[in-house]
Amino acid sequence: MYPYHNRIRQRIKNNELIRYEYVDRYKTITPCLLLHFSTEPKTRPIREHRYEEYEALIKKFFST
Repeated sequence: MYPYHNRIRQRIKNNELIRYEYVDRYKTITPCLLLHFSTEPKTRPIREHRYEEYEALIKKFFST
């Protein structure tokens, strides 16, 4: 099994996140937080129930 969230959290901490956005729909995920990375895979969707966790990580590690 691919450690989806563990890997995404590590990528954020490694400064690979280049931007993020909230969208109404991404494929079958509604609503969705889309994370855009500088490395493959470039886009990772996050479901609404995980927003709080990712918002805290973004606030701590991501600077625009």
